[in-house]
Amino acid sequence: MSWLVTGGAGYIGAHVVRALQDAGLDPVVVDDLSSGHADFVPEGVPFVQGTILDRDLLVAAMREHGVTGVIHVAGFKYAGVSVQRPLHTYEQNVEGTRVVLQAMADAGVTSIVFSSSAAVYGTPDVPLVTEDLPKRPASPYGESKLIGEWLLRDQGVATAASDAPLRHTSLRYFNVVGSADPAVYDTSPHNLFPIVFEKLLAGETPQINGDDYDTEDGTNVRDYVHVGDIAAAHVVAAQRLAAGESVEPAYNLGSQNGLSVKEIMDAMARVTGIPFTPVIGPRRPGDPDRIVATGELAARDLAWQNRYTVDEMVRTGWEARRAATA
Repeated sequence: MSWLVTGGAGYIGAHVVRALQDAGLDPVVVDDLSSGHADFVPEGVPFVQGTILDRDLLVAAMREHGVTGVIHVAGFKYAGVSVQRPLHTYEQNVEGTRVVLQAMADAGVTSIVFSSSAAVYGTPDVPLVTEDLPKRPASPYGESKLIGEWLLRDQGVATAASDAPLRHTSLRYFNVVGSADPAVYDTSPHNLFPIVFEKLLAGETPQINGDDYDTEDGTNVRDYVHVGDIAAAHVVAAQRLAAGESVEPAYNLGSQNGLSVKEIMDAMARVTGIPFTPVIGPRRPGDPDRIVATGELAARDLAWQNRYTVDEMVRTGWEARRAATA
């Protein structure tokens, strides 16, 4: 059983590839390397370099490798930058997903796991985010992910009575951190963990953006989940789709217990052994006080669980980042 992983040379995608291998499934990677890295793809895994906007390339890859399902991770995922680059965001995330679905239809592939995002909710004002919460994305990125979910839904409806109905689910995750393989680390210039790691490696002091939020320590609270747990959930979702088992249209992959930015900074100093006192900067516009999700549905259906403490999240990410320059 072969699964095509779009964006499989990226931080999250490369972890999904390894989790598929561990489960005895055969991954195939398509990635344009715009943010991914060829050396993140394990040796022996078929790697097709190209864009998901190329339908012919996708169809050829699916047919050549006998692909039976797709895990669609590829996309432009920077919410803040998407405000400045909305057209690029929609091209990569909306048109890209449409082309993936068209290629699947052309190649007769009927199962897809879609990497969605907590950004579809915008800035919810509830203590715990559940899947049925109204969707109010606050950025082109969040909007593009929500439209991606709609595309899956509509194609599922359109093909429901056919000989090849589309089976799908979307996984909405929050702040993905850590590493489950020292060969793979987060290289994003926009995510908290790599930002702090690069500051520490450069001998600089990390910054906290605002300390006057309505939280216990004044810094905003987010839902941090380990990339190894995220990858495992993708595999179980793929297995359920392949087996014809029922799945929900979407699942939150959340911890149910948020961590404040200050708590993350404390763990960074503790685990790295580099003492520092963060600089307090101004708030970023639009940053909510708290976003934390329940993962109850995913726990029920996808064996979802949070297996890592905050120190382990930091330690695995730090070790992978340091290994890259060893």
